[in-house]
Amino acid sequence: MKKISLVSSCYNEEENLDTLYERAMKAIEPFCDRYEFEYILLDNCSVDGTEKKLRELAQKDKRIKVILNARNFGHIRSPYYGMIQASGDAVIYLASDLQDPPELIKDFIEKWEQGYKIVLGRKTDSEESFLFFLLRKLYYEFVSRIADDDTNLVKNCTGFGLFDKQVIDIIKSLDDPYPYIRGLICEIGFEKAFVDFKQPARKRGFTKNNFYTLYDNAMIGIVKHSKVPLRLMAFLGFGFSFLSFLAAVMYFILKLIFWEEFTLGMAPIIISIFFLASIQLFCMGVLGEYIGAIYTRVNKKPIVVEKERINF
Repeated sequence: MKKISLVSSCYNEEENLDTLYERAMKAIEPFCDRYEFEYILLDNCSVDGTEKKLRELAQKDKRIKVILNARNFGHIRSPYYGMIQASGDAVIYLASDLQDPPELIKDFIEKWEQGYKIVLGRKTDSEESFLFFLLRKLYYEFVSRIADDDTNLVKNCTGFGLFDKQVIDIIKSLDDPYPYIRGLICEIGFEKAFVDFKQPARKRGFTKNNFYTLYDNAMIGIVKHSKVPLRLMAFLGFGFSFLSFLAAVMYFILKLIFWEEFTLGMAPIIISIFFLASIQLFCMGVLGEYIGAIYTRVNKKPIVVEKERINF
């Protein structure tokens, strides 16, 4: 009998876990005669009652497998670690905040049975703020357009979906400690199926996303799948160098022709210095993101350090 693994990462989700468990178990119930199931839940060192609640669920249902992290390993490493620890022939990842509806598990499995190795939940609408949803859509469009090698990055997908074991094995073989899963599954190239849904608003608890986590996700998507920013910096450098040279020549000619009358004063010089300095700082920041991605890759730190495993 084939096995399907569900995976969720948690941080201070005590209020959502009972509902998450009940809805997920109800979603897999029609398939229990055909597949074996496990549900891996990782706790990112929560400071509320999440760990206690996970222990209770694991005691009640042996299909629940719990990994307690030694510290908070973040919003990228912990979910990825859970996916590569799964033993199923397919892995379904869903967020623990219930913004990824567990009811779509049924559709994912049916698409997988049709032969698709990647099935993704695609947000066509959201109950979050209109501005926030619009910014996400614009970001997905931007990254898709600048991606290298005609990767065709998927839009409006957050990682919620089903991945065949073959896909997980390929991702594991890349040995990337800080992967951008949404981009990797597109680079692999298997045909993808989509299940459209309207993302519900968070009902309980507080979102763990902040400016840094959103920026982190955005920059990972850019630097790991596009060299366009680096080339843009080169073009800017060449362009402004040419303009600076042209301005210097023009100033020299005007000064020779109008030696006594022609003077610009200090204001244009100061403005030019600050403008060029701001361009340099911007380019250094983008370059730093690429260097940081390389550093993370070669540093070989563990993806996650476990404090305890339950029901494995």
